[in-house]
Amino acid sequence: MDFNFFEYEENKRSMGYNLIAGVDEAGRGPLAGAVYAAAVVFDEGVYIEGVNDSKKLTEKKREKLFDEIIAKAKCYSIYSVDEKTIDEVNILNATYMAFAGAISSLNPSCDFALIDGNRAKNIPVPFETVVKGDSLSFSIAAASILAKVARDRYIIEADKLYPEYGFAKHKGYGTKEHLEAIAKYGPCPIHRLTFGGVREYVK
Repeated sequence: MDFNFFEYEENKRSMGYNLIAGVDEAGRGPLAGAVYAAAVVFDEGVYIEGVNDSKKLTEKKREKLFDEIIAKAKCYSIYSVDEKTIDEVNILNATYMAFAGAISSLNPSCDFALIDGNRAKNIPVPFETVVKGDSLSFSIAAASILAKVARDRYIIEADKLYPEYGFAKHKGYGTKEHLEAIAKYGPCPIHRLTFGGVREYVK
């Protein structure tokens, strides 16, 4: 590896923080279902081969790493905010709620959070946002895998309830197939009714 995957964590430890959580989300863009966030804390020196931005990994690899991350983490938390809340407060605020919920649910609590992206608010501990953090920080990358796998498992279960929409295939994103299904059948109970591609079919 030609860069230090632990640079952000080491920097915070040098400032006196000990339990540093990596935090990331999955599911901001889909037209259906909850948005998920994960927070994960590792003891210093823990490394898991293959951890990277979840979008760069195959589904099979993510599933394998999910179990290994959980086994080796000091603590972790996965938190979701449902589609009804997303419609009420908008996806950005729902994502902030998911971040805060994941961090607040850690046991033991973290004393600092590294959060993927460029903004967050109402976070219960000191934090720093890191643009492309899932490619730059080991802890954030691990959180991205937990959030992505958890959300994929959830949406695959939803596919069993609403098979006509093809959720298992597109994971709720606005593919041509998905948009055609919404046009044909109308929104189902987990669709985000304020999202384009869905709202025009709300009666």
